[in-house]
Amino acid sequence: MSFAPFTRVMARTVLALAAAATVLGGCTSYAPAPKSFQEATIQPYRLDSGDRLRVSVFDQPGLTNTYTVDQAGYVAFPLIGQVAARGQTLPALEASIASRLKQGYLRDPDVTIEVDRYRPVFVMGEVGRPGQYSYVPGMTAQNAIAIAGGFTSRGNQRDVDVTRKINAQVITGRTSISAPVLAGDTIYVRERLF
Repeated sequence: MSFAPFTRVMARTVLALAAAATVLGGCTSYAPAPKSFQEATIQPYRLDSGDRLRVSVFDQPGLTNTYTVDQAGYVAFPLIGQVAARGQTLPALEASIASRLKQGYLRDPDVTIEVDRYRPVFVMGEVGRPGQYSYVPGMTAQNAIAIAGGFTSRGNQRDVDVTRKINAQVITGRTSISAPVLAGDTIYVRERLF
């Protein structure tokens, strides 16, 4: 009686189980979203590249205009040049522009800023039309997926992987589809296993 065929079958079975464990282990490679994900959604909005701002300087029509935060994170503003905007809140940027205008240009500048257009969200994976979409305040992952053509027949409709920049660090975490998203987020819809 030979044990060679039995040994080969056992070796194949062990290899198949190891491969399945590796594949299933890869499905859980993303941890649930850290606490900082939820905290970021209730913090004041932080500016970044791609945001378009409506800047008003009271009684100065030549300075009142829309300006875009460039790839380096700056706004090119008349008279004062480049102003750092990345990571700033709107009130902080207002104060920064007013302070620089006060240095030899205007006596008491009154600067107000509103976001004219937020940077986009990106929806990828098992959706009808993956791509870049306009962000709207209060948007959830489910809203973004609906705008991107909804789930494909293979899409996991329970939770999604969201990649977000928090304090200059890019973090990916798994959240429910009802979780709020932020401008600049990337939402990835995974394929269902069954």
